[in-house]
Amino acid sequence: MHTRQEKMEAFGRLLDVMDDLREKCPWDRKQTNESLRPNTIEETYELCDALIKNDDLNICKELGDVLLHIVFYAKIGEEKGAFDVADVCHKLCDKLIFRHPHVYGDVKASTAGEVVQTWEQIKTKEKDGNKTVLSGVPDALPSLVKAYRIQDKARNVGFDWEERRDVWKKVKEEITEFEEEVEKLYNGAETDGEKELAKKQATAEFGDVMFSLINAARLYKINPDNALEHTNQKFIRRFNYVEAKAKEKGQDLKDLTLEQMDVWWEEAKTATC
Repeated sequence: MHTRQEKMEAFGRLLDVMDDLREKCPWDRKQTNESLRPNTIEETYELCDALIKNDDLNICKELGDVLLHIVFYAKIGEEKGAFDVADVCHKLCDKLIFRHPHVYGDVKASTAGEVVQTWEQIKTKEKDGNKTVLSGVPDALPSLVKAYRIQDKARNVGFDWEERRDVWKKVKEEITEFEEEVEKLYNGAETDGEKELAKKQATAEFGDVMFSLINAARLYKINPDNALEHTNQKFIRRFNYVEAKAKEKGQDLKDLTLEQMDVWWEEAKTATC
């Protein structure tokens, strides 16, 4: 690993390259906060993909891409006279020190749980901190991640199940209500108006099912987004196996019955995990 001096020199080199690109490259010179934003989102997801796969080589690469965007936004801020990368670093350090009184002050916290319990209260005391418990949850977060963060923040102020097993009653209740609304949609609603209302209610109940399942996952210390992504990747591996088998036999998936595909799907469970 590198020394502290080498790390500082590497960061300085990045700042020098950013200055050069902003001055000499037509594309880099043209970029704004708004034009960079979609790329930033894409790079963040690519980093998340590398993280879920525990791919150290690509984690390093994607961290660099995300870091580039951070430095780029700081450079734009400097050009506007609003802030520069030093301000970004100082604000971050000040926030970290303020939020860790058990490290930089006299507060006692011996477990991660004790630390988390105080964070929400600390945030509301900051000059530019959250004014309400849930105001720190970004509107733009993906819905699944947002639901988890909402519930987690509510938990930090004591709004949670007393016994985690009690959540299952709520999950089953929401599933039953969803089933009832779906039944109305497909077998009870007759007019267009009735169908539209039934679909709206079924959609709302499905949202409640998802929210309750995410709540259950949180209570059992399972990250629902990570869990779902692992399942996504597992499905992709198995489906690719089925598709490869079909090609190997000179067949098209669209011409196969579900029973035929199921045979290879069962094989895939052993072959690809």
